[in-house]
Amino acid sequence: MAGPLQGLKVIEMGGMGPAPFCAMMFADAGAEIVRIERPGGAARIDRFDVTARGREVLELDLRQPENAQVVLRMLESADVLVEGFRPGVMERLGLGPDVCLARRPQLVYGRMTGWGQTGPLAQAAGHDIDYIALSGALHAIGDTGGPPVVPLNLVGDFGGGGMLLAFGVLAAVLEARSSGKGQVVDAAMTEGSALLSAMIYGFRASGNWSNRRGDNLLDGGAHFYGTYQCADGKYLAVGAIEPQFYAELMQRCGIDDPALRERQWERAMWPELKSRLAAIFRAKTRDQWCQLLDGTDACAAPVLDWDEAPQHPHNVAREAFFTRDGITQPSPAPKFSRTPGATPQVRQRDAAEILRAWGAG
Repeated sequence: MAGPLQGLKVIEMGGMGPAPFCAMMFADAGAEIVRIERPGGAARIDRFDVTARGREVLELDLRQPENAQVVLRMLESADVLVEGFRPGVMERLGLGPDVCLARRPQLVYGRMTGWGQTGPLAQAAGHDIDYIALSGALHAIGDTGGPPVVPLNLVGDFGGGGMLLAFGVLAAVLEARSSGKGQVVDAAMTEGSALLSAMIYGFRASGNWSNRRGDNLLDGGAHFYGTYQCADGKYLAVGAIEPQFYAELMQRCGIDDPALRERQWERAMWPELKSRLAAIFRAKTRDQWCQLLDGTDACAAPVLDWDEAPQHPHNVAREAFFTRDGITQPSPAPKFSRTPGATPQVRQRDAAEILRAWGAG
């Protein structure tokens, strides 16, 4: 295992979604991770569970007090513990932060929830869609006059969840290495998705963003920032915001309509200009437009599906995807110049070997 986090030792409490994604990022960067699963849990992790890549699995029934003691012994050689349970679950297992930090004062204890460890909703169930609804992010996504559109579970679970937890944990690890003291990292998807919306909140405060969906610069309201259907039913994404890039889009697409060429920033004209541009893009197939626009400053790109994306020449050249055991998946990112990681591949040792390696055998 290579990567900039080589030597970092992480215990992950098995779960779903953002906490495993955070642990995947650590594994991708070279950390040594063991995932604690309930009995039978290892069998449920198969080659299709991409976010489980790069770590070993140890099955322990934590309802048995002696097994909580096993985890505490393992913690003595760990830098990080990551868990994504509802508040109070780890405490009831005898593995809450007070107990763990007493055993390992330098430990960084990462907690991933939707609502956070405290507050009126802390004990309520929820999912990505609920968390981004509360932060304001969901309200902004969708077409004019239509309902909010669900952006998969990318904004809450992974961007505002797993990545936020990874950042917080690594920040705390850096601090612990200078102070010798660990701490709890309380990552909430509501706050993470709000943080992702920081720029939009700034636009809103300055009067440059309305509460109407599909009415703004980056939500599809502007004709020069959106998606357009082509003659073959496929789509082209256009993001020609800056005047020089917009001018290149006009020139390369052969557009001589005076309104389109000269009235880019007249907001009242955006709906009409969007309709005119849509008619132009329907005249050619997506690939025909790409032949005209690829590699230029026109800021246009094909909207690729899950099968097309790994095959695009740029993604191939960058090795943005790899295939293992028949599963095509995103490669570790970002790339490091001096300590490059390898696609995570961990030899699964038996339980006794894992425990010995972690000083708990």
